[in-house]
Amino acid sequence: MTDSFLSAMGLDRPETGDDAVVPFTLEKLDTRGRILHLGASLDAILSRHNYPAPVARLLGEAVVLTALIGSSLKFEGRLIMQTQTDGPVNLIVVDFEAPDGMRGYARFDHDMVVKAAEEGRTSPADMLGKGHLAMTIDQGPHTERYQGIVALDGNSLEEVAHTYFLQSEQIPTQVRLAVAQMSVKGDHRPRWRAGGMLIQHLPESGIARMADLPGDGDFDNPETRDPAFKEADGWTEARAMLSTVADVELADPDVSPERLLFRLYHETGVRVFPALPLEERCTCSAGRIEEMLANNFSDEERADMAVDGEIEVVCEFCSAAYRFNPHQFHVKH
Repeated sequence: MTDSFLSAMGLDRPETGDDAVVPFTLEKLDTRGRILHLGASLDAILSRHNYPAPVARLLGEAVVLTALIGSSLKFEGRLIMQTQTDGPVNLIVVDFEAPDGMRGYARFDHDMVVKAAEEGRTSPADMLGKGHLAMTIDQGPHTERYQGIVALDGNSLEEVAHTYFLQSEQIPTQVRLAVAQMSVKGDHRPRWRAGGMLIQHLPESGIARMADLPGDGDFDNPETRDPAFKEADGWTEARAMLSTVADVELADPDVSPERLLFRLYHETGVRVFPALPLEERCTCSAGRIEEMLANNFSDEERADMAVDGEIEVVCEFCSAAYRFNPHQFHVKH
């Protein structure tokens, strides 16, 4: 393998570690994608609330999926993924703030989770039950929100993502998600980590497309793309290779995104672009909550909220507690 070849494919840079997403293209297969590893950022999200393991794994998958999709946004905005179901985990909310901030939480019925675990029903499909998944793109004030909704009927988040993209974006998409707890020498507890990979088929025939990936060059330009491979055959091959990836391989900290991509696609060629960092970050603040209390509630309602002379608001995402005097809002209008 020559240095010039590795350089042309973007594989001559240092390997990417945790908490970053790596864009790539498989030009001969008419496919592009993103691959990521989440370490400390995901562990912070999942450990903060001490979720039962099946709940934490499901929320972890939702965080990975949202990060894979949200990291492609090319504007300052947010992607919000939300599930509402009748299952043991009845609500999941993951908020991705472009270009790199993630937060998420899950609401669950403790008794239903315990019963499901006793019966051996702890898969993502078992935890979700029936309901719907919504993807909302918010580009900020003075813009309309875009929302796509797809049914959840005992399917995994991977399968739901495939359906969502076909229905909402008309883009053939394949997703792999893996979440695991791994022991680290010297740590007093196992740490949560995850891996994920998303590929999309972009044939020259002109189906609808999402915005280009950051740094993915001119891949959507038909004048610069390699037409040597058949579109359908290329997509079949790209999906077949992705299906060979095991969960442990996808989440393994010793298998970098670049190494895994090369292992899968070195025969057809893969072009890797610079990694984009990700971090766990909550957007709550005392100012925002004070404004919400002032604008959305009356003096009487705020007085009813007070306990021992204080209103306490706890952020569902990061568990930060904010306290206010119910009488400080009299000047608000």
